[in-house]
Amino acid sequence: MTVDVSTEIVIRRPRDQVAEYSANPDNAPEWYVNIKEVRWKSPPPMSLGSKIAFVANFLGRRLAYIYEIVDLQPGRRLVMSTKEGPFPMETTYTWEDSDGGGTRMRLQNRGSPVGFSSLLAPFMAISMRRANQKDLSRLKELLERRLAGG
Repeated sequence: MTVDVSTEIVIRRPRDQVAEYSANPDNAPEWYVNIKEVRWKSPPPMSLGSKIAFVANFLGRRLAYIYEIVDLQPGRRLVMSTKEGPFPMETTYTWEDSDGGGTRMRLQNRGSPVGFSSLLAPFMAISMRRANQKDLSRLKELLERRLAGG
């Protein structure tokens, strides 16, 4: 069973600022609830083929995986993919201008759990959607208030 979860939010900040901040892996632990650690496996800055290691807690488990950047259109789209672990997955960020100078950001996670994890796919989708909504809300709060000086 494939899990495909897409969430979006409008952030009242210019697209270039939202994209620059959210696409930077070093910022991920600040706005992702479950990400605890990030390490560059390729030298920054990010480019096609860059590899970044993440350590996360999800559904009570510690997950360590390496994402590879497979699509990078600065300020528009970022796609990261991992083939590792019980849940090979692709994560996509897209950024679009919204009314009033803000940004509509979409976060999509898509993958096919393998082994025992495949039995949990429906529950994983619900949990991922909930986590993604929290993450985007946290990002919105961070960018609109803290980083904007509000």
